[in-house]
Amino acid sequence: MVKEAKFKTYTISELSKDFDVTPRALRLYEESGLLAPKREGSKRIYFERDRVRLRLLMRGKRLGYSLSEIKELFDIYDSNSGEEGQLLLLLENMEDKKKKLEIQKLDVELALQEIEKVTIKARKTLEEITAAAKK
Repeated sequence: MVKEAKFKTYTISELSKDFDVTPRALRLYEESGLLAPKREGSKRIYFERDRVRLRLLMRGKRLGYSLSEIKELFDIYDSNSGEEGQLLLLLENMEDKKKKLEIQKLDVELALQEIEKVTIKARKTLEEITAAAKK
């Protein structure tokens, strides 16, 4: 851990290990404007703010958000609209995600039903072929 002033800081290796992501992913998040570590030459120094943002970023990815959608939420939080604007956008986005997932769920259920029908028919046909071969 890098020490600077009174603030706890983290290296890229520490965050990589803590969040089970590669240093390359952290650099991508930095390039995308999602993280903003302090730079000392080629060395990156991450603060608690970066750690919190990384935790939120990982949660957003698990919920199916793209990096650009996560950045939009971060940008709103950083703007004057603050937490209220971010929460309103989050609620709107969550409803959209929920609708898309429900449609995908229905598609998966229909595909599973179709697979079951084909499987039953294939087994029946195989039984008929096997029975005919024994005669």
